[in-house]
Amino acid sequence: MSDDHVYLSLAEGHDDSDARWAFGTGFEDPLHGVDTAVPAGVDAAALAASCLALGDDALVLAQRLAEWVTRAPELEEEVALANIGLDLLGQARLLYSRAGQTDGTGRTEDAYAYFRDAAEFRNVRLAELPNGDFAFSVLRLLVFASWRLAHFTELAAAPDPVLAAIAAKGVKELTYHRQYAAEWVVRLGDGTEESHARMLTALQAQAPYWEELFAAHDMRGAVLADLHQVLDAAGLPVPAVPPLPGQGREAEHTGHLAPLLAELQSVARAHPEATW
Repeated sequence: MSDDHVYLSLAEGHDDSDARWAFGTGFEDPLHGVDTAVPAGVDAAALAASCLALGDDALVLAQRLAEWVTRAPELEEEVALANIGLDLLGQARLLYSRAGQTDGTGRTEDAYAYFRDAAEFRNVRLAELPNGDFAFSVLRLLVFASWRLAHFTELAAAPDPVLAAIAAKGVKELTYHRQYAAEWVVRLGDGTEESHARMLTALQAQAPYWEELFAAHDMRGAVLADLHQVLDAAGLPVPAVPPLPGQGREAEHTGHLAPLLAELQSVARAHPEATW
């Protein structure tokens, strides 16, 4: 398979005609007509915990992607990264709303996003790492999107109809996220000596966090298949490095999460009674 088309093949099996550009594509409510009652036999507490964790993953990485605005190497990439972030923010909003419906608290999406401290977040640590350079960010996006896409593909058949609808919408978005990131990983890995070296550095820095993804949702086979396909085309190795201990799902975070949340939450906390 040629390097020019390796990332295109990642979209096979998904109809991504509506996947490009941002949360709200088509401005259709994915939950229109969906019964919000928790089905019989579904553990409401477990459902809420799953929605909360997946929402945290999306919110935190959306914030990291927003940091590229005014800093991306080209205007086109700035717009692309901002819109991918908006997709993830939209997923977080839907997931937080479902968590509030099922965890017995009735909390709103704003309550989850703005009025919890770092110790209450359950996102994977890969999402909270600083952006680094462009190579680091597109590699992280490739890994995160591949992992999340594999999980959302399964969740599209979840017994809870609300979570299934959220996942079905997310599959279209994540297919594009993965494709976008794969294109850049191939371009940089198979590019100049400098871009290749930066991709190698990004791989070594991120690989220790991959095992945590599989502990949270074991999509190892699908994710590694994607990575091998893209990295082979880019002339990059899959690093053999030991995993780092700790689990973001268990609130074992890096020191980078609290400053990220402080910036994200600053306006809402300064004006807690405001209507947004």
